[in-house]
Amino acid sequence: MPHHRAQAKPFQKAAGGQRDGKLSRDVQKGGRGVYTGSPREPKIAAKHKGANVMAIGARLRQLREQRKMSQGDVEKLTGLLRCYTSRVENGHTVPSLETLEKYAAAFSIPLYQLFYEGDEPPPLPRLMPRKTLEELAEEPGKKGAEAKFLLKLKRLLSKVKERDRAVFLATAQKLAAARK
Repeated sequence: MPHHRAQAKPFQKAAGGQRDGKLSRDVQKGGRGVYTGSPREPKIAAKHKGANVMAIGARLRQLREQRKMSQGDVEKLTGLLRCYTSRVENGHTVPSLETLEKYAAAFSIPLYQLFYEGDEPPPLPRLMPRKTLEELAEEPGKKGAEAKFLLKLKRLLSKVKERDRAVFLATAQKLAAARK
């Protein structure tokens, strides 16, 4: 039985027969890549699987034009052909991470700035606050009992010399390994 490469599904067609985005030929054939959307239709990228995906080609064009660089200038700085940069900017090709690093170096910016605008990184999402060990110790049941034990261990180990603490840790590791 011959071995065949897994084929990616063809483009999904939206209402009216329009493609809902563009992927590189490599991705169409089952390769890896990043969804780029169409730089001329930035809202398409946001619709893709409900994610807030940016059109990387549009961002590269924006950065290039801000610096008043031609695609030929980018070619000289990156070693990437002008036609390749054009294909990326127009959403026909998905650049690899290595290629994105070349673009970032050519524009003299850190790599993360290719993915969003601004000098500062976007704010971190609001994460659920974690309970402290003391708060966990107040809970009933197994969680509370384990937290109380860890608090007691923490208090006692803080009184032990560093050399003795290393001996204790080595002994605990041997005991844990013996139970496997």
